[in-house]
Amino acid sequence: MRVKHFTILSILIAGVFLFSFKKTKQLKSTKNLLKTEYLVVFVMDGPRYTETFGDTSYQYIPNMGKKLKKEGVLYTEFFNNGVTHTNPGHTAITTGVYQKLKNNGTQLPKNPSFFQYYLKEKKADKNTCWIISSKGKLHVLANTKNSEWNNQYTPNKFCGPDGNDKDYVGDAYTNEKINEIYFKNHPKLCLINMLGVDVNGHEKNWEGYKRCLKEIDQYIYQFWQKIQQDPILKNKTALWITNDHGRHLDGHKDGFISHGDKCLGCRKISLLALGPDHSKGKIITKERELIDISKTISVLFQFSMPTSKGKFMEELFSTN
Repeated sequence: MRVKHFTILSILIAGVFLFSFKKTKQLKSTKNLLKTEYLVVFVMDGPRYTETFGDTSYQYIPNMGKKLKKEGVLYTEFFNNGVTHTNPGHTAITTGVYQKLKNNGTQLPKNPSFFQYYLKEKKADKNTCWIISSKGKLHVLANTKNSEWNNQYTPNKFCGPDGNDKDYVGDAYTNEKINEIYFKNHPKLCLINMLGVDVNGHEKNWEGYKRCLKEIDQYIYQFWQKIQQDPILKNKTALWITNDHGRHLDGHKDGFISHGDKCLGCRKISLLALGPDHSKGKIITKERELIDISKTISVLFQFSMPTSKGKFMEELFSTN
């Protein structure tokens, strides 16, 4: 009887070993087939889904809706399931954890970001990771209060006017800095924030809100076109366009002016992913969320990120 049990146990152990070996080999093989070497997360700060991909006329985002959508994968059921403010929303993207974070730039995230995990594990220079933001308060994304990571493996950043880490600056200025910084340094990982839509919403400026949507749509389109013209980045770069939060729907509180609760308007956003490893013209209705971005980046670039609570978005890749 003992011999029989030993034999069965040996077979099970051998099976597990072979399965693990095959999965590891398959992962390495898949990685060898992937072409993505650079990735940008581009955050349009605070538009409602009803004015972006929820409006199929795409009147405010004609480039993304009518051109870029054909080149990539669009998630139509994408959400911020945490605090629907700027700093918490961006923190969910970079750390893969929802956190009640002060929205004024005075509080660091509790957990390290995908930038820090990448820089540590790859032993990479900080110039390979950049944060470029119209909002100075988003400088906090470059660091964490975690004692084992604080002030270590931090990415480069340019947040706010002259990179002062506190004030706001117009998106036209930020767009100039993107062209100056990004295409000079060719970072492996980059996060970009543009604020115009959110600011005009808070200022109760409906016309300005719509105008900034069109402007950022144009900036994003030009950015993608320039990537395709860059000999280093061309056919090797993924561009993931998303939002940190939405806004109240018409009829709920003060409508487009504000955000911050768990209403559908504040939570529902979008993700449009372009890149050499993504399908073209694909619509995904599977529900995903902001924290899934960090986990997916860690798998794509093959570094560990144990603190992320997100899930790998395997359907995003055309190899599946």
